[in-house]
Order: sequence, then C-alpha cells, then structure tokens
Amino acid sequence: MADNARSARLAKRILQIVASAVELQIKDRRLEFVTITDCTVSGDLHDATVYYTVRGATIDEAPDTEAAAEALHRARGQLRKIVGDQLGVRFTPTLSFNLDTVPEASAHMEALLAKARKRDEELRKLAEGARPAGDENPYKDE
Repeated sequence: MADNARSARLAKRILQIVASAVELQIKDRRLEFVTITDCTVSGDLHDATVYYTVRGATIDEAPDTEAAAEALHRARGQLRKIVGDQLGVRFTPTLSFNLDTVPEASAHMEALLAKARKRDEELRKLAEGARPAGDENPYKDE
C-alpha cells in the first residue's frame, strides 16, 4: 500500500494532466464549460476519482451536467492513455468522474447566512427601543 503523500502527489499530477487534456486535447464541444476541480487517488494507487464542475454558457443558462458527464465518460479511455503517457508509473489508475457539488452547497450556505444576517439586523432594530417588562430590578428588597 502506498503512503498518503505519494497518493496526494499522484492525485495532484493527475488533476493537472486531465485539466490540460480536457482543455487542449479532447475535442468535444460538450466539455467547453467543464472545469476540473479536484482529484483523489485510492491508497493502492489503482483508482483515481476526478471531480469537475460545469458552468452555463451564459449567466442565465443552466449548465448541462448530463452532457458533460456523457462526454467525460466517452473520453475516459483517451484521458487514461494521456495520463499514463505523462505519469510514467507502472500502473495507470482507472479514472472515474464525479460532479463536484461543493460550489452549489457553498452558494446555498451563503444564501442561508445572508438570510440569518438580515433577520439579525431586523431583531437588532426591534431591540433598540425595547425596555424590560415589569420592574428594572425585580429582585430588589422592599
């Protein structure tokens, strides 16, 4: 079993190779808006998982994740060949591609935080002129 440092270095190198190949070597229009974001390699260095995101052609257009997934699936063998040629290791890892959901989760979390900030501001404004109910010191001795 390989050490974690070696698998991390291999994952970083695979990330660079796949990102460059998708941008420059793979001729598929469905991959124009694909960005390779991360890569992980199994402990035995036999499997690599490549994470990607897809952006829309315009701001208003939703990304076509299904087409991108199909294009990456079809190019998987060619990408593995390119990775194998450039890595120089005894066994070229098999490649699998997963859609990276971190940007969507991050955007959702930012929206929730903005909503909480707005509510906090509303409560602060309500509390500005508020006075406690009853006596100011209910525990005083009479």
